[in-house]
Amino acid sequence: MHASLSFNQARRIALAAQGLDKVRPAAPVSARAVGRTFARLHLVQIDSVNVLSRSHYLPFFSRLGNYDRTILHRMAGTHPRRMMEYWAHEASFIRPEHFQDLVLWQNRKWVGAHAMDPELRSDVAQRVLEALAAGRPLTAAELTARLGHVEDRPKDNWGWNWNAVKRVLEHLFEEGLVSAASRTESFERRYTLTSRVLAAGGPAAQAAPAAGREPDAAAAMIRLIDAAAQAHGIGTVRCFADYFRTPLRAAAVAVEHLVGAGRLEPVTVAGWNRPLYRHADAGLPRAANGRALLSPFDSLVFERRRLEELFGFHYRLEIYTPEAKRRYGYYVLPFLLRDGIVARVDLKADRATGSLLARASHAEPGAPADTAVELAEELQLMAEWLELDRVVVAPVGDLAPALMQAVAGLHPL
Repeated sequence: MHASLSFNQARRIALAAQGLDKVRPAAPVSARAVGRTFARLHLVQIDSVNVLSRSHYLPFFSRLGNYDRTILHRMAGTHPRRMMEYWAHEASFIRPEHFQDLVLWQNRKWVGAHAMDPELRSDVAQRVLEALAAGRPLTAAELTARLGHVEDRPKDNWGWNWNAVKRVLEHLFEEGLVSAASRTESFERRYTLTSRVLAAGGPAAQAAPAAGREPDAAAAMIRLIDAAAQAHGIGTVRCFADYFRTPLRAAAVAVEHLVGAGRLEPVTVAGWNRPLYRHADAGLPRAANGRALLSPFDSLVFERRRLEELFGFHYRLEIYTPEAKRRYGYYVLPFLLRDGIVARVDLKADRATGSLLARASHAEPGAPADTAVELAEELQLMAEWLELDRVVVAPVGDLAPALMQAVAGLHPL
């Protein structure tokens, strides 16, 4: 007989697993608190869109409030590293101990140079590795210049118009031989050898297979699914597989193993009619009291089907939707209040005027009466974190009038 949970209990388990169930601490946010949050999430997705803030900064604001972003730079740039770049859900900062496991299971052949002529790829790869071994981290453009590579490419090519050096770099990145030492101001990777990113004795080095021993892909999958289930608290096989973008069939085998080992428990949730599992470490708080604006790339909203089934929130990012056809806006953040997602707001950091712009704001059906007031306070906190002077609400969306009034009643920054 499986344990039975209510929807509210399932929501609280999910929020607690993601660190979104509690009121943020009033004390200044320490590096240790940021590190604990990252350890709980296991990864944060990277995205180049900077209309508000780079996406990997936002999950920490959602959970901790006004924190110093340079803490993340130190975590990703000093030894032993506590975060490094690799493919996971998408391009992500991951915990280094997951790196070896992910290399075994990621398959992003469309990104790199798999379709290139093998001789050309091998030649460029050898020269790239020699150049990186001989000196400092370099961007793809710097490496192209260093190697003296010249290539004719169509200037009107839509999408990623990468030259051979960049394609080979991404190929080597996928294979785990090359990694990102850091990013430039324009968000380009500075590439280096992965062996230089992973300090001797660090978590990923400890997780590496012993010399001469074949890596165990099944064991790697079990570790990844265990971590994904920890980050979910409760979910389906599909939820867990989607977290690190691992194959569904192999994930299902890992789930069976984790059930047998007592790490996962089959449960039922009335109205959520799919096989569900609760992680052994998942807590069930008596109440959820958090409040957060969630990045479109936040790990709570990765799996859109789960988001709709568990929170009743239908969400699609409309960045690539023509403006005239957008329903809610360009860069829309869900607003979490207590145990529900109660609104959504299209945000932009207008740095020229020092304004956080709420370009459209919409309430969800049944949103509580204090939604506008709580959202106004959250927007003010975000503006302070982004070092903006004011919050400006546009008269677009059914929540806009109440939000404008609530913002007008706040103390100025």
